[in-house]
Amino acid sequence: MTLRHDDNTVFMTEHEAERIRNTVKIRLERCSELAGWEREPRDTKDAIRQATGASLMADMGAADPDSAQKKGQQDTLPALAVGQPYSPCVTPLRDLQPMKLSDLRSETHHRGLCLTIRRASPVVMLVARSWTMVCDEERGDIERLEMCLHKTRHGQDVLESAFLFTIKEPYFTLTDQGEATIRIDHPSDLVVGQDEAINDVLDSLNRKPHPNHDRAAAEKFAKACKDNGNAALEKHDLPLAHAKYTNGLIIAQQPEVFKHEPDLARDLFRNRAHVNLLLNQLDEAKSDAKESLIGSPDQRQTDLNGKAYFRAGCAAYNLGEYREAKSFFEKQLELTPGNTTAGSYLRKIEMRLREQESGVYNFEKIRAGLSRSRPRVDAASFVGNTEVRESTGRGRGLFATRDIASGEMVMCEKAFCVVWGHEKEALTAMTYDVRDDRIRVSPVGLTKDVVQKLFNNPSQVGKVMGLYGDYQGDSTDLQKTEDGPIVDTFRVHDIVCRNAFGTGNQFGAEDVSHASTGLWIRAAYINHSCLANTEKEFIGDLMVLRAAQPIAAGQELFHTYDRSSDYDTRQRALMTTWGFECECELCVVEKTDDPGVRKRRKDLAEEVDVFVQKEGWANAKRLTIVKAKRLARDIEGTYDGEKYEGMPRLAIRTIQEWLALAERKR
Repeated sequence: MTLRHDDNTVFMTEHEAERIRNTVKIRLERCSELAGWEREPRDTKDAIRQATGASLMADMGAADPDSAQKKGQQDTLPALAVGQPYSPCVTPLRDLQPMKLSDLRSETHHRGLCLTIRRASPVVMLVARSWTMVCDEERGDIERLEMCLHKTRHGQDVLESAFLFTIKEPYFTLTDQGEATIRIDHPSDLVVGQDEAINDVLDSLNRKPHPNHDRAAAEKFAKACKDNGNAALEKHDLPLAHAKYTNGLIIAQQPEVFKHEPDLARDLFRNRAHVNLLLNQLDEAKSDAKESLIGSPDQRQTDLNGKAYFRAGCAAYNLGEYREAKSFFEKQLELTPGNTTAGSYLRKIEMRLREQESGVYNFEKIRAGLSRSRPRVDAASFVGNTEVRESTGRGRGLFATRDIASGEMVMCEKAFCVVWGHEKEALTAMTYDVRDDRIRVSPVGLTKDVVQKLFNNPSQVGKVMGLYGDYQGDSTDLQKTEDGPIVDTFRVHDIVCRNAFGTGNQFGAEDVSHASTGLWIRAAYINHSCLANTEKEFIGDLMVLRAAQPIAAGQELFHTYDRSSDYDTRQRALMTTWGFECECELCVVEKTDDPGVRKRRKDLAEEVDVFVQKEGWANAKRLTIVKAKRLARDIEGTYDGEKYEGMPRLAIRTIQEWLALAERKR
């Protein structure tokens, strides 16, 4: 079996493909049989011993039970089952009813309930999941808990980051190996336990037997949180710093404390805004900075307000909200005239607004600034020549809003998210989709990064969720509760698989296991045609789309999803990856060719690929050029001249390009 991703190919034996399918099908059958059954208790010592041993083996590099073997190669890819989506919990934790491990039922989503547990063993960290053993708060019962794929937060394994957790609407099921487990697919369904000392402070404030004494103790606690957050920040332990500042804010915002010491809460907000910027939690960074502003300030407080406006401006800038960012930096300059950093940002904002409104870019300078260590571009998106609207028979599409000349730039879009093949986040998996019984190569590293970005910035959820995916969710548009952001990871997976682009090898060779992929939201609306009227180019994480022919106002824009010259290969790839069969004018003609003719054309095209790789055009000899011309004639002979009049002959393009270069050199 051959599975394609861009120009790379993953070979998998039929035996391995069947093994993946059977593993998933056996699990589903067993889950169906056990649905609703009472959970069988575990032996505590055996459970902890099992997790401890598995953790040691994982640390020593033992084989991952979720991996798939590539044909003829020693390395593996993670193999994951997809196509069994369920919605994340959208109910606040305070509105859920508590349950115990003993209440769990097999293959059941325990809607309306929550389960508070404590980690009881080391965490087993695998490529696509982490698991551990957990017990009830009373430590009487024990069970397996796993987080699938989306198992890290700011580089830390979530299960290893704490000991106390609450699971919202637990899902109790089986692993692919047939073991019972509580499974978490949505990060928002796992709430990390709050510091128990905070509850003690809150209780003392609510009791109020000695209001001044209790308020003073609460202030002392909040100030200690601030100091601990500052210490963590100095050590660059950003998650810990964020947690400490957050704990301090819980107390500092209590009415009794805030009324007596309002600057304490403002300091904590201001400090957390800085940490949020470093963590790319831009929504919260902006709101924290605004919360820290002080009315009628003295000179010291004016400087602090200047810091707040700077942090709010940085957050808005990084979100692409350039006009709002401009207003924040202008307010900073009003408070601190001559501030060079604010002035520098304002000059950059003017460049971004010019790019956004006119599509004028200095591409030469942009290219010169790119490198493997700096692959992302500081630039705005220009999409003013386009609009999204309904496309007959295709759902939504992207259309030109004015006449565009051949070669002219149609749009230039900054990626929403890119994972480069040389980055540690890059991860490709073999996914078996139970909905259509297909195995695909999926950019799960990009899926993870998109989920993390949405989790960090809920304001961006609507942009991504507006794209097409097979799974549409439960129609709930809720993006956040008091417990934090909500992201439906199954929707993101389907959206990424249908809409992601490969960026090519811009920064060195890479393979399908670590391929560079990205999500461009505007470009995702462009539909496919083998007779595309646009051509795309990647400059770092900018996608530049140019007209391949004159485009009239109101005309739909198309580009080619798969560039295979063979009709059958192309149709198979389009159906496997994007779920449709192309019926463009070229495909309609090619479909009428005799299968034997198409096979002959494909064989010749493969011969050309070998020839081009072996024979360089720069110093090609006369006999080599003669051979190339023969190949070109042979391929041309597979096309019926009358039937293909005015149509591109895709299979001949490669050898024609080689000949053009070779003959120009001579």
